[in-house]
Amino acid sequence: MNVLEAKVYIVGAGPGDPDLITVKGERILRGADVVLYTDSLVNEDLIARARPDALILKSAGMALEEIVERMASQVEQGKSVARIHTGDPAVYGAIFEQMAQLKNRSIPYEIVPGVSSVFAAAAVLGAELTVPELTQTVILTRAEGRTPVPEKEKLRDLASHHATLALFLSATLTKKVVRELLDAGWSEETPVAVVQRATWPDERIVRSTLRHLDEDLRRAGIRSHAMILAGWALDEKLAERGQAYRSKLYDKTFTHGYRKGANRP
Repeated sequence: MNVLEAKVYIVGAGPGDPDLITVKGERILRGADVVLYTDSLVNEDLIARARPDALILKSAGMALEEIVERMASQVEQGKSVARIHTGDPAVYGAIFEQMAQLKNRSIPYEIVPGVSSVFAAAAVLGAELTVPELTQTVILTRAEGRTPVPEKEKLRDLASHHATLALFLSATLTKKVVRELLDAGWSEETPVAVVQRATWPDERIVRSTLRHLDEDLRRAGIRSHAMILAGWALDEKLAERGQAYRSKLYDKTFTHGYRKGANRP
């Protein structure tokens, strides 16, 4: 095993299934002197893969300053630190504030990407989020709650593009989500799929429409740890109309550098 450097490795743990961490991420987890992880979100079975003599620290009860102090002090002692985040740390990972303070203290760090919950949710739904001739754009965002969003990123304005929407941290705000999407001109019959704890053993899936979303989630008791995917790419019957949405990539008449068109010499 390669010896890790004395620095902070910010590692994406993936959505829940321990096997969805990257090979590099697991190598770092197994080799780190110190493992600091988000214990409210990261699977304990994954953390069990750490070295038996590693110092294991839980961050759910820590404030930012304590998290940074713990990481920095260990690196200053010549230790390697695996900072394990859920999903991919670049999306709602709250890593910028950690990196800023580490940089101010001249503590080196490296980011290792992971599988985001948005892609795990699409996988368990058996969905492609960018279907040719239907939608070619995915907007990753969240509804505005206690934490504001920038004025130019209000959900209604983003929804006006009628692209596929992936809503993080929004399961408690479904009434607001429905209202803003309807205000943006979305149909009440627009398909919506919600995956709670994607890839965990207790994963739950709710398929709905914009009209029934809030009621269906209330009935299911889903108000946390859920990814909301909305748009016609989530239509369960889309495969029945598959011929209408074929890409050019595998079209026998479409010529590219690796395949001549069927009607060309």
